[in-house]
Parts: sequence; structure tokens; C-alpha cells
Amino acid sequence: MENEKVYKMEFSKIYPLLVNKAVRKGRTKEEVDEIIRWLTGYSQKELEELAGTSIGYGDFFRNAPSPNENRKLIKGVVCGVRVEEIQEPLMQEIRYLDKLVDELAKGKSMDKILRK
Repeated sequence: MENEKVYKMEFSKIYPLLVNKAVRKGRTKEEVDEIIRWLTGYSQKELEELAGTSIGYGDFFRNAPSPNENRKLIKGVVCGVRVEEIQEPLMQEIRYLDKLVDELAKGKSMDKILRK
């Protein structure tokens, strides 16, 4: 199954891609970290530690200490699919992060990105 390939990818390999996407558009690593912390509930220290391990992307989200209840407010299209219509809960969590980083790269304010 295609989703399993995504779940097994190492977070340590995906994290720099997320940061680079934002930095190329004039945003910062700190903003990406804030988004990830908001979405998952990880602390900055935990995030930095996990970025240095071989934890799978699926496990990164499965083990999230406190997924933000407002993440359900995230709507829109990522990779041609509406995030609010994704049936697989774990894939939906992953696509939420993709959508938030896309919004960051497009210049949205952090208040709007974090659904404040």
C-alpha cells in the first residue's frame, strides 16, 4: 500500500525538506518548528531530538503527545486532494502538516496558519 511507504519514511529525512521549502520562500525554521509544535504537541526539545533519530513519519504522528484540536479546522488542497476529505486518519495528519507548511511558504501570517 502506498501510504505505508510514506509512514515508514524517516522524519529526519522529511523535516529538512519542510524547513527548506519554507526558507526558500523567505520564512524560517523557527516558524516551521512552531507549526509542528502547534499541530502535534511536541516540545521544541522533543522535536529536535526526533529530528536526529530514525523514527518513521507515521510513528512521529502516532506518538504525538497532544494533537491540537483545532487541526480539524485545516481545509484545502494538498497534492490534488482535499485534506478534510482524507479518510485515513494518519495520512490526514501528515497532510495537515503539508498544508500548513504550504500556507507558510505562500506568505500567510502565523495567526492564520495556526487558526487563531
